[in-house]
Amino acid sequence: MPVIPEIRTAANLHEWAQEVAAFIVSVGEQAIRSKGRFIMALSGGSTPKTLYQVLATPEWKARLDWSRIVFLFGDERCIPPDHPDSNFKMAHSALFQPLNVHPDHIFRMKGESENPTAAAQEYEETIRRLTASRPPHMPIIDLVLLGLGDDGHTASLFLGTAALREDKRIVTVGQAPTGIRSRLTMTLGVLNHAAVVLFLVTGAGKAAMVRRVLDPESDADRSLPAAKISPESGRLVWMLDHSAAQQLKKIPSDRGKT
Repeated sequence: MPVIPEIRTAANLHEWAQEVAAFIVSVGEQAIRSKGRFIMALSGGSTPKTLYQVLATPEWKARLDWSRIVFLFGDERCIPPDHPDSNFKMAHSALFQPLNVHPDHIFRMKGESENPTAAAQEYEETIRRLTASRPPHMPIIDLVLLGLGDDGHTASLFLGTAALREDKRIVTVGQAPTGIRSRLTMTLGVLNHAAVVLFLVTGAGKAAMVRRVLDPESDADRSLPAAKISPESGRLVWMLDHSAAQQLKKIPSDRGKT
């Protein structure tokens, strides 16, 4: 049975970032208490960048033991780590450097590899080693951050691509329809085994796609990559600002936390 998403909204971007930061700290503290560390997979894009900059402020820096956090990435473009469009580069400047995160706690996807398939396999092995999981079992990541593309993609899982249909690997090579096409990405299998999946979506430009994913009216809506995120035994949380949530139907009390 599909998991019921917890849909949370904030009045503006500032309030949104504060609420998301508080949520991440809460999930992180719980993981550290129970397992001694917190494994989080990061997302790229302008919306996560806003969040990372807030987490790196003195107010939030002191609220979590960053030395006990292990950072993964949900996807990466096949480019060098110093490329302007690199998810790692953005996270490094907005989060890792300000927080003085030890390099041993950062595991990036090697987008610069001449063999993306080998890089995907290497990253899969890294995740399995960190989570002590062996095939055919899926690793469990404590928290995965995801964004929502204008076309309904998430991570680098695009409609109609082989990466979206991959059901054996936990990391694969994805193909974007535009821009830097070749990507490394986590697959639905590992994303849907996360303890918590957190969608970060802001802005009126995403409102129509948010409605299609969360209030689907057709098979086309239900086939969108973001609509296929449904953790088997974990939580699915959508953090929206009012602009992104404006086209949603009224959220009933039994649909999720608001």
